[in-house]
Amino acid sequence: MKLEGKTAIVTGGAQGIGREYAASFAREGANVVITDIREEQARRVAQEISAEGGNVVAIQSDVTSQEQMDSAAANAARQFGGIHVLVNNAAIYYDLDMTNQSIEYGRKVLDVNLFGIIIAARAVFPYMKSQRSGALINIATIGAWPPQGMGGANRSNLPDYETVPVFYYGLAKSGVVWLTKMMAMDLGRYGIRVNAIAPGVVASEATKKIMSVQGMEDFSHMSALGRFLQPSDLTGTAVFLASEDSAMMTGQVLVVDAGLVMPA
Repeated sequence: MKLEGKTAIVTGGAQGIGREYAASFAREGANVVITDIREEQARRVAQEISAEGGNVVAIQSDVTSQEQMDSAAANAARQFGGIHVLVNNAAIYYDLDMTNQSIEYGRKVLDVNLFGIIIAARAVFPYMKSQRSGALINIATIGAWPPQGMGGANRSNLPDYETVPVFYYGLAKSGVVWLTKMMAMDLGRYGIRVNAIAPGVVASEATKKIMSVQGMEDFSHMSALGRFLQPSDLTGTAVFLASEDSAMMTGQVLVVDAGLVMPA
């Protein structure tokens, strides 16, 4: 088991890809702490993973609250003796309001999707610093790169990317890419590695709410492998970045998108 003896916090682990990250970490032997604002849903997921043999707990917390994230990290460290991995997965995506064009909503998206990463990282930092080791895994997206980089696609192939909230989402995730590199530079002296995963189009329930089936098909046809991803296609990369297999990797953004954007 690649993660035996490690404790991993997965923010936003109550559904979708976050649930897959949590389940895969548990299968690899990690103690898993699911944090999410959806307490009942997080507890149900924890029970499901526990029934499969995983060691997992759920803690209600909001990534925009430093107090709540500090409390969650303290609980995790107290229960399992340390914190070794943080997956910064929580984001406004499943419930992205595609009709809200306001600046105020844009600030909310940035607050959760970008500042939430800073807040969660600050919460776990004291424990990783004292251990002189740790792995932060930030979740970006190929939306961090402008659409014109997608295989020469024109905007007619991107029917669902005309609305302002999607731009807020891409703006926040672009910040995640920059933040990952800066955090890696700063935290390396403590033995803390910081990397990111940039998923492509994932056939999750969240994506299906936001994007039409035709839109997903359009993206898959533009990719080198001619397909879109399933949530489970991302878990191997997350386990790799959390494990000692990537011990000499930091400041990297791993694009997992079936060959859609191929950034330089």
